[in-house]
Amino acid sequence: MAVAYQRRRLTIEEYHQMIETGILSEDERIELIRGDMVEMSPIGKRHSACVRRFIRSFSSRLASRAVVDIQDPVTLGDQQSEPQPDIVLFRYQEDCYSAEPPKPEDVLLVVEVADSSLVYDRDVKIPLYAEAGIPEAWLVALPSDTVFSYRDPSPTGYRKVREYRRGDVISPKAFPDEHFAVNEILG
Repeated sequence: MAVAYQRRRLTIEEYHQMIETGILSEDERIELIRGDMVEMSPIGKRHSACVRRFIRSFSSRLASRAVVDIQDPVTLGDQQSEPQPDIVLFRYQEDCYSAEPPKPEDVLLVVEVADSSLVYDRDVKIPLYAEAGIPEAWLVALPSDTVFSYRDPSPTGYRKVREYRRGDVISPKAFPDEHFAVNEILG
């Protein structure tokens, strides 16, 4: 006889309570996606190096114009999600959002660096960002040495996708005067 079960999704508040009470550690590689706790892929050497290059490039060129954040949660309340993009550019705020955490409308760009997580990042997280109205997302596909830029969000996904390869230059929509070589990003 088959046993019926019901799946119970968590709210962001319940997820935070699990962290606050010690059920989950802040250091655990887990993110909340549409109410489900999802274990994140391990971070490899190439992934880490790519994120460090972003930190160096974005911080040196955009520090006075945006808040550069790495691998911290972005709360998307309407989706009951708290993904942890590799890099986020938030609207500049002098106090770096110490009084109140940033909201989705504060996000200028999210960057996901993907090696083994490529399909998950592309098929789950990128559409989540579009649904939240985040104006731009980049997906760095390490296996193919490609950067995908997603723009023009809608509830069903991004309407514009552009592929960049080695030798190309990419600029964030929020900072069209800043140019980043794909070679610089990939190393």
